[in-house]
Amino acid sequence: MERILITGGAGFIGSWLAEALLKTGRYHLTLLDNLSTGKRAHLPAPNTSSWSWIEGDANHRPTMEACMGDGGFDFVFHYAAVVGVQRTQEHPMKVLEDIDGLKNILDLSHQHRVKRVFLASSSEVYGEPVELPQHEETTPLNSRLPYAVVKNLGEVMLRAYHKEYGLPYTIFRFFNTYGPRQSEDFVITRFVQQALRHAPITLYGDGEQTRTFCHISDNIEATTAAMMQGHFINDVVNIGNPNQISIRALAEHIIAETQSRSPIIHLPALEDGDMQRRQPDTRKMEQLLPRALKSLQEGLKDTIAYLR
Repeated sequence: MERILITGGAGFIGSWLAEALLKTGRYHLTLLDNLSTGKRAHLPAPNTSSWSWIEGDANHRPTMEACMGDGGFDFVFHYAAVVGVQRTQEHPMKVLEDIDGLKNILDLSHQHRVKRVFLASSSEVYGEPVELPQHEETTPLNSRLPYAVVKNLGEVMLRAYHKEYGLPYTIFRFFNTYGPRQSEDFVITRFVQQALRHAPITLYGDGEQTRTFCHISDNIEATTAAMMQGHFINDVVNIGNPNQISIRALAEHIIAETQSRSPIIHLPALEDGDMQRRQPDTRKMEQLLPRALKSLQEGLKDTIAYLR
């Protein structure tokens, strides 16, 4: 039975990844999380034979040495990170601490001969787009935000460890992902919660900035296929949905779906970090899925039901 480490394993995406892998019956998982944003409620049902739990910080070297020295891991998914636009902008030093976690994971994965490291990168590496859709080979490096810089650095580090030591990797560039278990400081969850309370839905600026939204089921099915089927080794894959919607139209759609009386309130535009466009080129991702991506209308149903 192959062994897998998931850092950030009690988080939104990490916990869904763990659940999907456990369902196969093929893996033993170790889930590590410092619970800064993850939740114990997201962990799988107790079953000591198929998974184990470590409450700890990937940025703390002794914790990771103890974890990986005992694990004998075949694969590592490094999903632990400070996330969320407001959180990453308010705590830039916490974001920079994630560099320590990257180095810990890569040093120890090389040392213990991990078969492949999977990194949760971000669409933020694209900065303000120079082309749409945004292709994996075009990264303009025009964002100065600490979060974007750290994600870029993480990608560079994986390539360097592969070149120097032959450590295999796959980089997942996550675009906006949504679904049950997502924390409330992300746009869809926040809008749905406001709508369910009939409270004002607040959006920054004129609301004409566009985003795309990937349902968690599409994310998980694609990323697990990349591992289990051996695809995109030493490569980068956008994980997202190519269909754009303006933030204002998203708010209007959620109001309609929840039958809410919420008004839409415009707040001042963010000073930095609110890119005007996001749209992934998903041709690589679509090779990993045997079906079409979920539409926003379809995906919102279980998100709204969960938040009710």
